[in-house]
Amino acid sequence: MNRPPDPRLLALIKGSLFLICLLPFVRLLWLSQHSFGMAEDPVELVQQSTGSWTLNFLLLTLCISPLRAITQQHWLLRLRRMFGLVTFFYASLHLLAFIGFEHEFAVDQISRGIFKHPFVSVGFAAFLLLIPLAATSNQWAIRALGGRKWQELHRNIYLVGILACVHYLWLSKLSEMIWPLLYTGALAALLAWRIRERRRKATPVTPQDTAKPLRFFKQRPE
Repeated sequence: MNRPPDPRLLALIKGSLFLICLLPFVRLLWLSQHSFGMAEDPVELVQQSTGSWTLNFLLLTLCISPLRAITQQHWLLRLRRMFGLVTFFYASLHLLAFIGFEHEFAVDQISRGIFKHPFVSVGFAAFLLLIPLAATSNQWAIRALGGRKWQELHRNIYLVGILACVHYLWLSKLSEMIWPLLYTGALAALLAWRIRERRRKATPVTPQDTAKPLRFFKQRPE
């Protein structure tokens, strides 16, 4: 088993990755001060950017387990919580762009948009499923729920990924379908890896018929 990096180095890695994760948000802040007036539809720009980065970090979160298994670098699991919370952060910005920028927090318009457009309903359902995952991403929740219940709850991330891809496919035009299909293909590959691993671990080890007992003496000692 490979040794984890030094705690100080691990803290530096996590801090650096966290700052990198915030770069898309910083870019949006910069655009809001300099380039939003030149954009054809600033609201659509914010929605597209936050939606894409939500999916990016969602897939990155799901990549941690395969990367750990392939590289045997088990310390990578310590990054999964951070990427999951960053996913929730960008999903919240995506929802805020819908309810705030597009509908100006008007409840009647928001509810009408959710029920009128099925892709909005699917996206809203995905966000609701993310809330308990973000709320229980701490050691206290693991102790309170117990390891098995906590794992069962956090398996909802797979359903969140499926709903997010359906949301993206549903709202995209045929001429823009390449990116939604790429995201869907990446998610399908990550889920297929998990299904294969669960089946492999569930398969009992078959005894070898050719196995022979060890003999330390050719003849029984006197």
